Amino acid sequence: MPMLRVIFFARLDPSTKYLPYPDVPFPPNYIRRWPTRRTTTAPRWLSTDLRDGNQALVNPMSNATKLELFRELVRIGFKEIEVAYPSASEQEFQFVRSIIQNGEVPDDVSLQVITPARPDLIAKSIESLSGCRHAIIHLYNAVSPVFREVVFRNTKEQTLDLTLGAVRLVKKLTEEETARSGTRFTLNYCLETFSQTEADFAVELGNRVLAEWGKATPDDKIMFNLAATVECAPSNHYADMKKTYVAQVEYFNTHIEQRDCVIISIHPHNDRGTAVGAAELGLLAGGDRIEGCLLGNGERTGNVDLIALALNLYSQGISPGLDFSTLSDTVALVCRCNEMQIPVRYPYAGHLVFTAFAGTHQDAIKKGLDAQEKRWAEVDRTGKGTKYWDMPYIPLDPKDLGYGYENLIRVSSQSGKAGTAYMIKQTMQLDLPRRMQVSFYQVVQDESERTGKEMTADLITSAFKQTYSLGSQPLRRLFLKTFILSPLSPTSREPSSPLSDYSDDNQTLTPLDDDSSILRFEGELLVDGTTRTIRGDGHAPVLALIDALRSDLGFELEIGEAVGQVVNKETPARTKYVTFLEMYVRGAPAPAKSGAGTTWGVGISSDVTTAKCRAVISAANALAVDRSFLRPKRIFTPRPKVVSDDWIREVKLRTGGVTPSSDQEIFGTLRVQTPTQN
Repeated sequence: MPMLRVIFFARLDPSTKYLPYPDVPFPPNYIRRWPTRRTTTAPRWLSTDLRDGNQALVNPMSNATKLELFRELVRIGFKEIEVAYPSASEQEFQFVRSIIQNGEVPDDVSLQVITPARPDLIAKSIESLSGCRHAIIHLYNAVSPVFREVVFRNTKEQTLDLTLGAVRLVKKLTEEETARSGTRFTLNYCLETFSQTEADFAVELGNRVLAEWGKATPDDKIMFNLAATVECAPSNHYADMKKTYVAQVEYFNTHIEQRDCVIISIHPHNDRGTAVGAAELGLLAGGDRIEGCLLGNGERTGNVDLIALALNLYSQGISPGLDFSTLSDTVALVCRCNEMQIPVRYPYAGHLVFTAFAGTHQDAIKKGLDAQEKRWAEVDRTGKGTKYWDMPYIPLDPKDLGYGYENLIRVSSQSGKAGTAYMIKQTMQLDLPRRMQVSFYQVVQDESERTGKEMTADLITSAFKQTYSLGSQPLRRLFLKTFILSPLSPTSREPSSPLSDYSDDNQTLTPLDDDSSILRFEGELLVDGTTRTIRGDGHAPVLALIDALRSDLGFELEIGEAVGQVVNKETPARTKYVTFLEMYVRGAPAPAKSGAGTTWGVGISSDVTTAKCRAVISAANALAVDRSFLRPKRIFTPRPKVVSDDWIREVKLRTGGVTPSSDQEIFGTLRVQTPTQN
């Protein structure tokens, strides 16, 4: 029975029907060169969006749509563009003719067309290019064993004969066309299915084509397209080097003759999902040119993505020579022309590729942005150094692609305090103290878990304003309407004239130890919808306000941590002072060092003292909840030398009192001493 089970499993194992690819025939002890090389320059780029990309579409592009995409390719900076398969249809032929005849092709842009190695199709293709300044004939035929033996039933010798006959015809017809119209031609011979072809046969075929063309020079080179038509083997150097595309490219590179007269063109496909890696390593192995499509469009899993490949160069300090500075516009156009969509996580182009939801990632990104801002400001200040990009998790500056930083951090229930703090900094320019970040994040997380949705910047800003009572109208139980500060006499403790210009320090709440001056705070405070006058004394405005809350409301508060900030300091007319103030009820446990469960207030104003006082009321609102306050004090001043008791009815109730309706009500509430008659 055990043996039967083993045999049964073997029959179900799909790997048993696949043969590993043979070794690339390097000499014994040969040391591969590409693993130790580095990319130092951008390759030549060929876009085949209008050809390989178009043939893969469910609904191929119209010529009008192809023209729109062609113009975008030119704008991006492609100097070599494969535009059509002219012998495939009259529409394809006419597209090539129209862009030449209508002057759509800049002088520095070369048009490439593709043709199979068939005489009638070759002639039609060359005819389509008449009048073009520089044209590239992309001649191809499949040369791997499976195509030779199964599809064409040709031997190696027959494949060689077919190829060389086609090269001779291309040479003859292009020379005739050059004589007629002046068009200059370059041959790009494609070893279709190169990635599945024996390495030594590929080199033999390349050298025979080179000799048959007979006119390649360092100034007028021939191209060899080494097409990974089907990506069927590993592309990176961690593999065992058996039949890798890179090893094949290096073998071709080191064995092709007249190497200085040859351009090796890399044409990877993405069947294994490693086209970009194969292309990058293929360049290290000797490739000079890359052929691909924007966003990796193409047959099956697509051609190599030229956007990803180009933008990868930025992280190595190399300019790709292509303009993707408005990438979202380019992506939108390509998707529209191709009637395709891309995943939100698609490299560089997806709308979430620069977005972090995880708390640890957000914390690192926020710290990185803060550090970089300081580093770049120092470069601006001193004129020394370079504004280099060095950011956790974000290898490329989104602004180089036309994006902003607003999408870097987005907040969900999986996020952390750093993400929330980053949002507030972006929307309100406020740098929350670290312990306050912990406190406010709990508010955001609770709301996110309640709704089960992302907390957008607008939702977080709204929650911040609601939590800290930031608004021109009352949002919670307490609202400071106006206040005045008056210095008290050191002897009589009576106030003198109100201070019209009180000088305050944004960073401190209490005065120096040797400062014995006392201030009186008198303000109008809206309490549960009723205006009340509160008074308190202290060595600083905040202490005087806290004393007023104690004296008039019976609300005793203590100060924890306090932090000041100045917003728009460089523009005096727009400067705002911000106070972040941690407070707790007297007698309650001291706030946690981590910041969890702490209560904070925020005050913002163009006046330092007002910002501090607003922060006190903001924190008091959060602590008040359903607390009962003392009833308003009724303050009156009796008139001297009055015989009648009528003066009692004119008592001035100065803070939220209700005018009494009878003497009994007055005397039942207040103790009043009637002045004696002189």
